[in-house]
Amino acid sequence: MRVKKVLNNNAVVVIDGNEEKIAFGPGIAFQKKKHDIINRQKVEKLFVMEEKERFQQLLLQIPEEHLDVSEQIISHAEESLGTKLNEHIHIALTDHLSFAIERAREGIHLQNKLLHEIKILYKKEFEIGRWAIEYVHHQLGIEMRMDEAAYIALHIHTAKPHSRDIHETVKSTTMISDMVAIIKEYFGISLEEQGIAYQRLLTHLRFSLTRVSAKEFHTMDPEMLDMIKKKFSLSYKCAKRVGKVLSRDYEIHISEEELGYITLHIERLQKTEIG
Repeated sequence: MRVKKVLNNNAVVVIDGNEEKIAFGPGIAFQKKKHDIINRQKVEKLFVMEEKERFQQLLLQIPEEHLDVSEQIISHAEESLGTKLNEHIHIALTDHLSFAIERAREGIHLQNKLLHEIKILYKKEFEIGRWAIEYVHHQLGIEMRMDEAAYIALHIHTAKPHSRDIHETVKSTTMISDMVAIIKEYFGISLEEQGIAYQRLLTHLRFSLTRVSAKEFHTMDPEMLDMIKKKFSLSYKCAKRVGKVLSRDYEIHISEEELGYITLHIERLQKTEIG
């Protein structure tokens, strides 16, 4: 394994066999130059990266300590989730985290409007985000808020195998947030974010959107659907409003059968919170 290009003291582009790879390890590239041999025992991570030019440009723009912190967070995430994350996380999270650290150093903290939804929908990832901001504080003395833990959670979630990209994930989470806001306004209720009713509602709404996206539509007996519409007319009208807003704002069509199931969840919610 020989050096092709030193990125910083802890990261280096190497030629391993016939492949070009990126190797990480504490002090792995200290005083190394092109064609020098890298000791494999010092390598903590070794992978092929399709976007290596972009990664190299990023490393020229950020402090070395930011990369080190990001890589530790990625390692912790992979261990906690028991899976390898998409290699793009090394660019996406490092870039995001470096900017977030600089903002926090200047006392600038961005609000994450989806904080409560992310905490519930992506629990494991949010716990990793909490660990991450504590790790940043321990390593760099920079204080970050829970809003940032949620941003990190999104990056981790979208890097998992078979996950949507971050834009699609933010879009679906925003839709769920909008759906909840419609239901709260319709019945004039204020849900406790930590309450079981709120958490249950978010989970069911996510499943509904997932089914719609995958075109795996719920089936419901027509007589059952008709009974739901009549017996829970107020909840059904609320569900119809939700469907109308999704169609108008996101061009998402919710079938009558799916609206029937959403009606049941709304009915359960309002009985818990109102009745």
